[in-house]
Amino acid sequence: MAIVSVANTTITNDGRSRSLFEAGNFLNVEYLVIAGGGGGGNSSVGGVAGGGGAGGYKTATGFPVSTAVTVTVGGGGAVGTAKSRGTAGSNSVFSTVTSSGGGGGGGDNAKNGGNGGSGGGACGVSATGGTASSGEGNNGGNATGDPSGGAGGGGAGAAGQNGQASYSGGVGGVGLASSISGTSVTRAGGGGGNGDTGAAGGNGGGGQGETNHGADAQNGMANTGGGGGGVYNGANGNGGSGVVILRFSSLYKASFSAGVTQTTDTTTVSGTTIVTVTAAGASDTVTFARA
Repeated sequence: MAIVSVANTTITNDGRSRSLFEAGNFLNVEYLVIAGGGGGGNSSVGGVAGGGGAGGYKTATGFPVSTAVTVTVGGGGAVGTAKSRGTAGSNSVFSTVTSSGGGGGGGDNAKNGGNGGSGGGACGVSATGGTASSGEGNNGGNATGDPSGGAGGGGAGAAGQNGQASYSGGVGGVGLASSISGTSVTRAGGGGGNGDTGAAGGNGGGGQGETNHGADAQNGMANTGGGGGGVYNGANGNGGSGVVILRFSSLYKASFSAGVTQTTDTTTVSGTTIVTVTAAGASDTVTFARA
């Protein structure tokens, strides 16, 4: 029996209208999947440290779903301790789409930035920023010489800035803007580098790098995947948690397993349902059905 898809409804050749799922077809979903940002590196005593890389950023329209699928929101990575590199963020998942956690910023005992969705910033006399996962973000900045501050972590929209002269930190890479929620919001900025002058995090939730003997670092912003700022001896500098946002026809609804925290918006964009998932574990799922 021939089937033709028309505006999220199917019309069979017997003239009856059926839902996509009844017809064995798919609902097309727009998604934005951002992983957790990497934690900033730690310089501990008088050194410099790199900013954490932003969580991997993936978005697309027309993604087909027909059954219950996995949904996971990655947590941000922890700031480094005792001169260590920051911890990488955790992956976020929607169905077969996985965004990689951001790389940790370099610390005194591990000066290269960590690899990840976006790479962490480096620190030291000569060290390399972390490499970004293909199609998900940008590399962390490099440490280019002495005296050089900690480099910025990469963001979804640009690489982190290299460490700057006179022990000044490099600015975190900027994130990317998306209007999937109905308004333009920038997310997935890289963390700023630490130094005698701490650097700003990238626009999109990246944390400020700590100024030695001065202002503390900032954590990456929650649910943006922002990288944490590099730290001297402060307590902040953790990466921001990720987020999964789904947008689809209001003819359908989404149901989630018990571990999911989400908000559903059916009014901002006419005829469209927008679901923002802010917390979900590895075993959590979302199921779509006719409203």
